[in-house]
Amino acid sequence: MNFKNYLEKAIHREIKADFHMHTVYCDGHSAAEEMVLSAIAKDLDAVGISGHSYTFFDESYCMSRENVLRYISSINSLKEKYKNRIAVFCGIEQDFYSEYPTDAFDYVIGSVHYLKCKEEYVPVDETPEILLSACERYFGGDIYALCESYFDTVSQVAEKTGCDIIGHFDLITKFIEKEPLFDTKNPRCIKAWKASVDKLLPYDIPFEINTGAVSRGYRTSPYPAEDIIAYIRDNGGRLILSSDAHRKEDIGYRFEYFA
Repeated sequence: MNFKNYLEKAIHREIKADFHMHTVYCDGHSAAEEMVLSAIAKDLDAVGISGHSYTFFDESYCMSRENVLRYISSINSLKEKYKNRIAVFCGIEQDFYSEYPTDAFDYVIGSVHYLKCKEEYVPVDETPEILLSACERYFGGDIYALCESYFDTVSQVAEKTGCDIIGHFDLITKFIEKEPLFDTKNPRCIKAWKASVDKLLPYDIPFEINTGAVSRGYRTSPYPAEDIIAYIRDNGGRLILSSDAHRKEDIGYRFEYFA
């Protein structure tokens, strides 16, 4: 059975699967085999490792060019080693601004981690201070203009990355519970994310319900927010659970609660 078959079964909750996680090949803390063994211990039917794609402008978190080749070889070896216990897939979390080819991977998660402001790539999920600084320098202090720019970029992620899964749709809200940089109920913010969802829906690509910020203590609820999840569902969109695990312990994190 190929990846798309497993993806469809995971969307419909016919199998237990987790297709978004990171290892020591990028910014994760567990080895790839440890992740697979943890998935087996948690009775998953399928697991996908999805290393961060190479981004030339920021190598602090992503796989290096050399590690990409080692990563593919390692995951393919694990596929064979554990084929009688779990389905293993080799994926990539392709950043919007990454130019690294994705042909060698079983699947692609399309994500926006940065805003390109003139010649600067501003990370949206690193610290609140970075976002506020960028807001002052590039958006005249208008935080909702920054939000509009972010969601407009996200609206293009399917076309740009050719992804199979849309990653953490509202990543820009990572710090919203502890550092309320903006009001998610502001009409401009709502209009921006609705326009982004509307543009993505025709691609029929599932949006993640991503519990990664919950397991790492930034939030008490997953991405996207409940009102966005409801809007996606009400308009015929599809959703899939993802842990965005960076440690073996966090695979399938609280799936039973957010299902």
